[in-house]
Amino acid sequence: MKFGIDMGHNCPPDTGARGIKYEDTLTMEVGNKVISKLKSLGHTAISCTPSSARSVSQSLGRRCDTANRNRVDVFVSIHFNAFNGRANGTEIFAMSDAGRKIAQPVLNEIIKLGFFNRGVKNGSHLYVVRNTNMPGILVECCFIDSAKDMQIYDSEAMANAIVKGLTGKVASAPVSTVKDEEQNTDTTILRLQKALNQLKITDKNGKTLDEDNFIGPATTSAVEKFQRIVGILPTGMANSATTWSAINQILSKRLVQGNQTTGAIMRYIQYRVGSVADGIYGPNTEAAIKRFQQQNGLTADGIVGPATWQKLIG
Repeated sequence: MKFGIDMGHNCPPDTGARGIKYEDTLTMEVGNKVISKLKSLGHTAISCTPSSARSVSQSLGRRCDTANRNRVDVFVSIHFNAFNGRANGTEIFAMSDAGRKIAQPVLNEIIKLGFFNRGVKNGSHLYVVRNTNMPGILVECCFIDSAKDMQIYDSEAMANAIVKGLTGKVASAPVSTVKDEEQNTDTTILRLQKALNQLKITDKNGKTLDEDNFIGPATTSAVEKFQRIVGILPTGMANSATTWSAINQILSKRLVQGNQTTGAIMRYIQYRVGSVADGIYGPNTEAAIKRFQQQNGLTADGIVGPATWQKLIG
């Protein structure tokens, strides 16, 4: 099968959105991998992204012209969304029934990675979907201004998901899905002890908890300590509405950048980096995070991403 792959934007003045990351960078990153993986599976894959254009409309037209001239069987335009920092998830646009049949399995594979399902939507208003002669889809992989989405996002996994949705196969090892700890419903004493140890919360004597599934004085004191850190009434009892919610939020290891994150996650980070635990990302907290990063051989950018989380809680 012959595919036309359009890496959205990447052709000034046709440039993409900016958020925690840049759309142009990610569309190129994913698109090149999709092309490579399709070729390794024996398909023909042609880049439809123009090298230059005088206007956005010319940029869009050249993408369609390339797909139409090469008579590709399926046109795929790869994009990333941005909105208000809170919206998240994946959506795919298609116009025809044939396009929707292509879009649905691609969407199904992407949401297996942990992204919210925003559905297959009508793409008749989109130039590249409307002006290509073959079935086409426009994939909005996820939101670049969503800390939740950017924590989950991985270019290799995204490319594999798109290719598997298009062909039913992947060119490399199967994609391992991301477990969203924020939705974890395991509230056993054993998991509580394991979680507190992972979070490096010790008992009243400064000792690591025995993972014995027994709620004794040591575990109770560690729970109280954690509750004080994250601003919860220190009862020593872990209930799902407050304590477990805070634990799961932290273990989800969402990307933290600037004052977008507050509350329990921010208080825990502040505790670990030696800043005042007030739940607010301010100049002192930023400086403390940068010191922590520098001390641990990381890029001192004040952003708590995967590498920094790895040092915080593994």
